[in-house]
Amino acid sequence: MITVNNVSLRYGDRKLFEDVNIKFTPGNCYGLIGANGAGKSTFLKILAGEIEAQTGSVHLGPGQRLAMLKQNHFEYEEYNVLQVVIMGHEKLYQVMQEKDAIYMKADFSDEDGIKAAELEAEFAEMNGWEAESEAAILLKGLGIEEELHNKTMAELNGAEKVKVLLAQALFGKPDVLLLDEPTNHLDIKAIQWLEEFLINFENTVIVVSHDRHFLNKVCTHIADLDFGKIQIYVGNYDFWYESSQLALKMSQDANKKKEEKINELQSFIARFSANASKSRQATSRKKLLDKITLEDIKPSSRRYPYVHFAPEREIGNDLLRVEGLTKTIDGVKVLDNVSFMMNKGDKIALVGKNELAKTTLFKILMGEIEQDSGSFKWGVTTSQAYFPKDNSRYFEKDELTLVDWLRQYSPHDQSDSFLRSFLGRMLFSGEEVLKKPSVLSGGEKVRCMLSKMMLSGANVLLLDEPTNHLDLESITALNNGLIQFKGSIIFASHDHQFIQTIANRIFELTPTGLVDQQMTYNEYLANEELQKQVEKMY
Repeated sequence: MITVNNVSLRYGDRKLFEDVNIKFTPGNCYGLIGANGAGKSTFLKILAGEIEAQTGSVHLGPGQRLAMLKQNHFEYEEYNVLQVVIMGHEKLYQVMQEKDAIYMKADFSDEDGIKAAELEAEFAEMNGWEAESEAAILLKGLGIEEELHNKTMAELNGAEKVKVLLAQALFGKPDVLLLDEPTNHLDIKAIQWLEEFLINFENTVIVVSHDRHFLNKVCTHIADLDFGKIQIYVGNYDFWYESSQLALKMSQDANKKKEEKINELQSFIARFSANASKSRQATSRKKLLDKITLEDIKPSSRRYPYVHFAPEREIGNDLLRVEGLTKTIDGVKVLDNVSFMMNKGDKIALVGKNELAKTTLFKILMGEIEQDSGSFKWGVTTSQAYFPKDNSRYFEKDELTLVDWLRQYSPHDQSDSFLRSFLGRMLFSGEEVLKKPSVLSGGEKVRCMLSKMMLSGANVLLLDEPTNHLDLESITALNNGLIQFKGSIIFASHDHQFIQTIANRIFELTPTGLVDQQMTYNEYLANEELQKQVEKMY
């Protein structure tokens, strides 16, 4: 258990939290949500004792241990992988070091023997004899194979280091586990393993994530950071989102009879309760949902951008023909004889381990780089709009205001009033439309690029990791906009819910060929025979 009493934090005139009083209890997983810049990561650091609040206090239960996912991927370069994981339990690691140092002494005395015996007892009490096997199990579950366990961290790549640091946080069953964006840089198998681990974890978890599918799978509660306060709600992210929207609708319709509102709430809760799976986490959540009353749900202050792509021209049947595309970069073949036809109504998700392969395919299709061999041809009725993973070149002209920047891409209406109203729908209001590109955050640049795409009127959208840098509100708005889009799409994303709700066709680019399946993402992942075939292609 971790208890927060009257915690406040300000930076200058900016209030992040004020008089936060909250208790996080064992057996629950809390998804900490809030707009970008609201202070989610800062709050986790206060809980971990890395930042001191200006007022108030944070208390752990007596003798309890807290673990937090480290963000410095280069902190342990000289240590071997198993060692780094065990370091997650500081006391255990310290005892191991002291014990080993005594046994290494050339002049081992009686006092050393007594001290060693005390340390051995302490070591056994902390389950030390199982430490290496537990660390190995965590690493294996996250996809770090045994041959890497005794290598130094310096020998691992970036994605592998992330997994080791995650295993370090999970090691030794901490009483309170703090996870800030734990699914970043994880492959789908590692995410699925982590979901199962947290569903069955019996202590307290507080997690910050932009992955809605992950929050829905693991969270029993949502901790909403809003108005400088934190309010706890029962249920997962979807339940919080739907209930906050329902509360907003109810508050806007103040004259509606209370009985009707109660009936609406009851049917809403019944729908979510019926969807609960058989896991321990979801079963306990269902019991809690059944106890919710009308007063328990409140509207959120969240603002959602308006994302709507309207094709100017209806698309024909001949969209895109790709034949034998091959491309080598820095001596490595990233695309090998890729062929496919894109059909009307296709919403294609590019998935797979090789990020460079996906980005290379986008760049070839948009004419930014040339293939080594093969060809592609867009249909005459198509027009394309492209969202690149790296958008920095679009924001190099720092003399432009945001209004002038968008004016470059508005083919019809170039008036200030139109551009300002359009930017307002994308959450740029008042003086914000006069910002210069150099001061825009990553999320603001993404919203600008989406505005550019919306103004194009294109009937084919190509998007390379469009949810990077976006907050949950913007991801939800973009997700809904792409579901409703009447044209065709090719997109790459690591967001499970984004892929599942948009794609009707899955492409996996492997080193030995393209896997092309007309199905949803969940169907693709659930097909064990297909997954075994795909694994052999790597």
